Amino acid sequence: MPPSVPDASPAAPRSSRMRWWALVVVCLAMFMNALDSSIVNVALPDIQKELHFSSSGLTWVVTAFLITFGSFLLMAGRLGDLIGRRKVFLTGIVVFTSASIMCGVAQDQAVLIAGRFLQGMGGAFSSSVIIAIIVTEFPGPGERSRAMSAYIFVAVGGGSIGLLVGGILTQALNWHWIFFINVPIGVLTFVAGRALIIENVGLGIRNGVDVTGSVLITVSLMLGIYAISSATRYAWLSTHTLAFGGASMALLIGFFVIESRLANPIMPLRILRIRTLTSSSIIRGMLATGMFTTFFLGALYLEGVLGFTPIQTGLAFLPMSVTMGILSAGVTARLVTRFGDKRVLIPGMVAGTLGLLLLTTLGTATSYAAVMFPAFVLIGAGAGTAFAPLLSIAMADVPLADAGLGSGIVNVSMQMASALGLAILSAIATGRTHTLVVAGHGTPSALTDGYRLAFLISAILVGAGTVVAAVALDKSPVRPAGTREAVHLAEEELSAASEPFPH
Repeated sequence: MPPSVPDASPAAPRSSRMRWWALVVVCLAMFMNALDSSIVNVALPDIQKELHFSSSGLTWVVTAFLITFGSFLLMAGRLGDLIGRRKVFLTGIVVFTSASIMCGVAQDQAVLIAGRFLQGMGGAFSSSVIIAIIVTEFPGPGERSRAMSAYIFVAVGGGSIGLLVGGILTQALNWHWIFFINVPIGVLTFVAGRALIIENVGLGIRNGVDVTGSVLITVSLMLGIYAISSATRYAWLSTHTLAFGGASMALLIGFFVIESRLANPIMPLRILRIRTLTSSSIIRGMLATGMFTTFFLGALYLEGVLGFTPIQTGLAFLPMSVTMGILSAGVTARLVTRFGDKRVLIPGMVAGTLGLLLLTTLGTATSYAAVMFPAFVLIGAGAGTAFAPLLSIAMADVPLADAGLGSGIVNVSMQMASALGLAILSAIATGRTHTLVVAGHGTPSALTDGYRLAFLISAILVGAGTVVAAVALDKSPVRPAGTREAVHLAEEELSAASEPFPH
């Protein structure tokens, strides 16, 4: 999403107190998104029992959210520049809150999955403009840094709280309440957002919005994930799997063809030629796949094999989330300042790989304290020290004119890799379990073996990402803002006021 002409400060002078209250509002929206991303995991076994999901079909409760969230990020961010970020933010809150009610009242699989698709769309619309709102409200580097730190801390902390709250609500009431909890938060965020967030001057829609590209990439991924998640039921080389997989690839090719021809595409293909952006996005996707697999399959293992209650499962994941939260609160930033992005990133990737390898030793009666606790701490430490340097490296060589688009690519790559990776690994685990059950193995043993295989593949992926990071990422420090290239690009943008969206 090429950026608009930079906003000036809000039209009316803003007191420091009002700006910080506006930050609270956008952080509340981010908290709601993060809460919902993790709160579902501990309720998955209960959802599966009540709505009769198959093991592969259950992944749609998670991936439905990820697909639309990732697919609409670029389009929603572009709309924020065109019609106003406050409008897009508040629309996202309304859609997300309404979809939460739909999920909460769901009595069958179709309604729940449809609600999760809409939640992802609403989450994309609200979260896509948060960074831009923060940058506008806090133009000074010192205040902006503190605001960004608060935003990251809330984003990570929301995941930690979601796991625990999800366990409490599921056990004390039922799984429906993990969605109803979003309603009061959403209403409060909407009311406060209308009062506190200042609207930017939209550029208008005269340059058009690439709706076709957004639809193509969304449907392509939906069909691809469906083909993968249903492969254990129809077989990998069945007509059903090949047909849906082929349709997915055809739409993906069509997306790239259209993007190469449009004057104002949602994803100009030139951005893919930036090596640091593409390499770090691939690595980030590998790491995110390991994280989502751990949350999803780890919850099923704890409750389905070890017999944990939902509350115990939520508490079991706290070491991972708390470790990530502590590191994201400023520790990683100080380490990067002292040692550089790559020297912090590589040890983090190694820690994540080791944590996943520990999970490959799980058995039907494994001690949580001996295996899962240290594994979760390692994975949390890996994610907490790797994600921030990867973002910094990704944006290092992105020209000023493409900064918004580069940020969108980073987020989209993580969401899509997570959705696809989770579908593939869940299908592999399910297939392994089915094979063992047919061969006469007990269900707990067969389930555990399937999960171990998925964790092993996750460890290999994150390990491969570590190798890619060591080989492909530049050792040189990240260029500071204000280099000659950045200044030159800024001058070009200002001189081309009649073309706010460069081709």
